[in-house]
Formats: sequence, C-alpha cells, structure tokens
Amino acid sequence: MNKNNTLPSVVFFGTPKFATYCLTFLIETGFSVLAVVTAPDSKAGRGKKIISSAVKDYALSKDIPVLQPINLKATEFISKLQKLNASVYAVVAFRMLPKIVWSLPPLGTINLHASLLPNYRGAAPINWVLINGEKETGVTTFLIDEAIDSGALLLKESIPILVEDNFEILHNKLLKIGAPLLSKTLLQLSGKSIIPKTQKRSKLLKLAPKLNSDNTRINWNRPLGVILNQIRGLSPYPGVWTILKNNGENLRIKIFDAQIEKTAHYFDKGQVVVKDSKLMIATNEGCLICKEIQLPNKKRMLVSALLNGYSIGPNARIH
Repeated sequence: MNKNNTLPSVVFFGTPKFATYCLTFLIETGFSVLAVVTAPDSKAGRGKKIISSAVKDYALSKDIPVLQPINLKATEFISKLQKLNASVYAVVAFRMLPKIVWSLPPLGTINLHASLLPNYRGAAPINWVLINGEKETGVTTFLIDEAIDSGALLLKESIPILVEDNFEILHNKLLKIGAPLLSKTLLQLSGKSIIPKTQKRSKLLKLAPKLNSDNTRINWNRPLGVILNQIRGLSPYPGVWTILKNNGENLRIKIFDAQIEKTAHYFDKGQVVVKDSKLMIATNEGCLICKEIQLPNKKRMLVSALLNGYSIGPNARIH
C-alpha cells in the first residue's frame, strides 16, 4: 500500500508476535515506518541456532531498516534515531526505554498495553487477568514516561473474558483490537484530537508481574476455581506446574487444560486417581479432571492418549 503523507512517520519498537501483528497493520494502513527496533538475535535449541525476532523477519521482508541495540543509551543508536527524525515512536511488547529515547519524537512515544490501565501494569497482563478471574480486559494506549506503564492515557478498548478463554485465545482476541487502536491513536495524536489523561494513583491497583517458577506453581490449598483460572492463564505458555509422585519418581508436570468437578468423594487430598478413563486430582472441594498435560522431556498430550501408555500407580500423589 502507498504511504499516506498525512500520517505521522513512525519508528516501531517491538519483538514478539503481538508486536508483529501491530507493525503489519500500521504498514498496511499506510503509515511510513522509517525503522524497526527489536531485540538482538539470540541462540536457541540444542544446536544453538541463531534466532531472530518475528518483528525483524517481517520488517526485512518489507525492506524496512532494522536496529538491534544491546544498549539503548548507546551514542551510535541514539544518533541513528535522531537522523531518522520520526514524528512518533510506537512501542509494543518491548523492554523499558530510557528517557533519552522516548523523549526524542515531537509527538511522543506511544505504548500499546494489553490491559485496561491503570490496572495490570507489568510484564504479563494477559496472563494475570485470567489468573485473577477477571470478567473483562482490553487494550490501552498511553504516552511513555519514567515509570513502567504509568504514563498519560490516550485510548482504550475493552472486551469480555469468556469462560473458555485461555492465554492463547485471549492473546489473539487482543491482537485484533490492539492494532487498530494503535493506528487510531497515532492518527488522533497527529491531528491533535486526543487529550492525554493522567493515570490515577492508587494502592489498590492490580499488577501483572513477571512470571516465574513460584507464581506458576499450583497451590493445592487454593479453591478449585482459582486453580482452574491459573491453568487458563498460563496455557499454553509457560504452563502451570506441579510435582507428581508416581511409581517412585518425583515428576515436574505441566497441566494445560482441565475441568473441575465439585462432588463428594472418598479420596485423600492430593491423591491422583484414574477412573472412567479420567485422570483426577482430589481436593477438599472435589476433583480437578486433567485433560491435557506434559511429562518431563515429553510433548504435551491429551490425557486420553497418555493413559494408553503411562501407568498411574495406586499411591500416586500431587503436591
């Protein structure tokens, strides 16, 4: 599509799939993207193959210059940004920018965040709205400042969270509303038809911290509904985990899909039971029926397939 000279020129910052979708939308809408800033290439897999970001691959396919600074304050990188002389910077799923970068463009630096700010500031907003059992979420654009996700708000769009949503499903829904919202924000900011609104400060705000080994582990003392929400919020990535004691082994397994059954039973809490071709974990409230799990060094698989070749012993326990 031909570039529209009435649209502001953009430098785009981003790395993963979410960012790639937004970059694609901006280009197809007619924005002049002068350059893309993305993470340096990394080594991955057993063969330590060099892997480039999804954003880089797409940008190169469109002959857009790509910058991959290790140090965002490096003189050479700042000089390249200054020479581009873009009207605005657009940031989607990128690391925190220093002031020397975000203060360069005359229209400011816009961030697209996958939550309804000011709630769920942080690295993993899509995961945490599901983990916390929220009924609504959305996307927000805001002007970057010194703190994380705390700049003046520009535009928002919300969607309901459905019971069948997990991280992957909700992520893809937010993609579809996020890219148009970013485009709309850039257009309105350029036309001075949008008034930034300062975020309200509150100690009651819900946050979205980085995921780690501690907050992705199941606490079996929690209600079944809370456990199910945690599974939804971490499926398919990075996956909620627990320890299965079975046939003399302690196995760190991941659960990707489950349902709850709140009925009385005679099993001990934490007991793992195979009944009617179902893999069930007993709790005080009832049972968690696992539908898709992953054993160490194995692929994810449906429990129905797993039970064809894997034996759950009579003393199997979860903790």
